[in-house]
Amino acid sequence: MAGDPYQELGVSRGASADEIRKAFRKLAKQHHPDTNPGNKASEEKFKRVSAAFDILGDPEKKKKFDAGEIDADGRETMRGFGGGGGPFGGQGGFSQGWSPGRSEGFDNIDISDLFGDILGRGRNGGSGGGFGGFSQRGADVRAKLEIDLEEAIHGGKKRIAFSDGRTLDVTIPKGAEDGQTLRLKGQGQSGRSGAGDALIELVLKPHPVFRREGDALVMDLPVSVPDAVLGGKVQAPTPDGAVTLTVPKGANSGQSLRLKGKGLALAGGKRGDLIAKIVLMLPEAPDSELEAFAERWRSERPYAPRRRPG
Repeated sequence: MAGDPYQELGVSRGASADEIRKAFRKLAKQHHPDTNPGNKASEEKFKRVSAAFDILGDPEKKKKFDAGEIDADGRETMRGFGGGGGPFGGQGGFSQGWSPGRSEGFDNIDISDLFGDILGRGRNGGSGGGFGGFSQRGADVRAKLEIDLEEAIHGGKKRIAFSDGRTLDVTIPKGAEDGQTLRLKGQGQSGRSGAGDALIELVLKPHPVFRREGDALVMDLPVSVPDAVLGGKVQAPTPDGAVTLTVPKGANSGQSLRLKGKGLALAGGKRGDLIAKIVLMLPEAPDSELEAFAERWRSERPYAPRRRPG
């Protein structure tokens, strides 16, 4: 028969739920078999404090125990000494119905987290030990992976290297976004109950041509003065390759040309638009004829450009 649960945990009958939890944590860590391999006395103490917490950590069981309705094994006292079972109300081991990871009887405590601490999750990177069915999954590993705009739009494969020397081929999905995290199952650190995962955060590299403005992809489109005045055809880059655009006659800087379906990948698998903003460009080298033409124009046909609204 189990001993008095209050004495096992070393708390008074007026102890609060928090005091009971703290006492159990302390004793469980101190006497866990993984911390004391081969120490039978610690193993037995660990079983007793676990059984005690099974009673006192559950408000209903604690209330019944304090009222004398159940004994330290969790059995109803009116049944006398009948019923089989080991010293903790089951066939040996922990008290009847108790299993690691259950929140019942432990006042909503995250038992998996609690025993992760006891088994040294932080000490060995998550591999943990095991006792009586306890086991630990390996820790997750995190890394960042830089991708190009074209890779974010079209998807693809890219190799990433971890600090432990391992390399993984990461599949980048179509329409990937900056800051998106990919989870690679079983590619983390190893543990007794399986390996953890690899969490890969995607970082979108700045592009020399394209920039994002809301859901649209925007670029500057250099246009010569003759093409702007007379209209013409110009080559324009897109994430899918170069295309030919028609510049309308009398085009001005700031005007936009829309290329449908050449922008970013949007929800539902559709592509957004690419906005090409016209930027008038003069020749890099001085042009005497152009300067003479501009001089005549300024003297004969002066005009003041109006500021476009917005």
